[in-house]
Amino acid sequence: MGAVMLQGTGSDVGKSVLVAGLCRALANRGLTVRPFKPQNMSNNAAVTADGGEIGRAQATQAIACRTPPTTDMNPVLLKPQADHTSQLIVHGRMRGILRAGNFREARGALLGDVLASYVRLRETCDIVVVEGAGSPAEINLRSGDIANMGFARAARVPVVLVGDIDRGGVIAAIVGTRTVIDPDDAAMIAGFIINKFRGDPALFTDGYGQIEHLSGWRGFGVVPWLTSAARLPSEDAVILERPAAGARARTVIACPITPRISNFDDLDPFKLDPGVEVRMIPPGQPIPAEAALIVLAGSKATIADLAFLQAEGWDIDILAHHRRGGRVLGLCGGYQILGRSISDPEGIEGASETVAGLGLLDVETRLTPDKRLDHVMGTALAARFEGYEMHIGETSGPDTLRPVCLIDEASSEVPRNDGAVSRDGRVAGTYVHGLFGLGGQRAAWLDSLGVTGGGIDYAVSIDRALDEIADMLETHLDIDALIALSNTAGNSHA
Repeated sequence: MGAVMLQGTGSDVGKSVLVAGLCRALANRGLTVRPFKPQNMSNNAAVTADGGEIGRAQATQAIACRTPPTTDMNPVLLKPQADHTSQLIVHGRMRGILRAGNFREARGALLGDVLASYVRLRETCDIVVVEGAGSPAEINLRSGDIANMGFARAARVPVVLVGDIDRGGVIAAIVGTRTVIDPDDAAMIAGFIINKFRGDPALFTDGYGQIEHLSGWRGFGVVPWLTSAARLPSEDAVILERPAAGARARTVIACPITPRISNFDDLDPFKLDPGVEVRMIPPGQPIPAEAALIVLAGSKATIADLAFLQAEGWDIDILAHHRRGGRVLGLCGGYQILGRSISDPEGIEGASETVAGLGLLDVETRLTPDKRLDHVMGTALAARFEGYEMHIGETSGPDTLRPVCLIDEASSEVPRNDGAVSRDGRVAGTYVHGLFGLGGQRAAWLDSLGVTGGGIDYAVSIDRALDEIADMLETHLDIDALIALSNTAGNSHA
């Protein structure tokens, strides 16, 4: 029962993908593996088998391990809201709101919860693969840390540092980390991995040796740019993919990026359809007039995101799109925004207020403190779907008499309808996330846009991508050495 932790020289160095790939590589070797991230900050989350929620990356890593996700895999999840606050999720359930002023103190008090989850996981498997957050070089955040060295030292888990060579300065990033962190923290680091290398790795042989010499840490390998990672669900940031010149898709699905956008990975399955281009629209750009479908994604602060959408003028674009005969779909918070009003009488998202929505659906939403967390399945557009619900709020009104989804009795206490469709049939909203994962369901939506697609299930694509990444790591990393390192967990690495 061992453990190894991947920390990074910074954010977005590829830790989540490497952990997922390593989990799959170890699972392919016949080992029982579990992923673990002590603390995550993300508005893309997944519902777990034990009825809670964790970060999307840890759910993907559980898939890599071929095991259902559980709340112990990500015991602390922070979901940023408006006004410098974050919803605090502990062991899958909301525990309160953290504000900037009490963040460090409150975070440090959660170390016991983190260690309890880690111990439970470690008792169930051969190896726990742990993912850090941000970087241990952020020494201004070291006090009260539970995400990086605070956890590693408390649990005595050996650390491997990941550096991103694609962004440049990887020698300074790794050696500089050694220089600025506490010596006792540095003693936990057993080596490093170079990630996102483009070209011939032999060209970096001298640099690799210099890092080993200057840091005193051994290298575990140089990982090339993993193109298969683009087929994994998104979590921390929206990546705007530009289609190749001359290969622009015929059908555009446009989604505006609001500050608290959440679960935008709902649109990732459309990456599998060559006739479709998903455009994530950043602030400052209009929603393209050629869009066949505008999707309003989920939101962690619906009223604040509605105000931002209006300030950007996107409401004008959406209403004009609808007048031209275009289609609009709202998912979760986006569904709420499409209604006539959103009421927050208890001040869950901030001030107690009621605001007018876009009015494209004849429904009203009342925000409530209870959060629904459910895996669901059923039928929409006469095709099967599997997904999940993760929302606060109750929505009602005449358009709910034309539901989007019929949720099966097997996944609900009683069969029930979900969502609403406008009288003209061109605007719809639903609380179901993951709606487009099954190929048949996605094909039904594309057919309504006059497009043929939706052949492969998204889960199949994810599984294939994980195997491809695992194969690359087997080739380019010293996995035997990483396994041996994991067996030293619980010992000192000074």
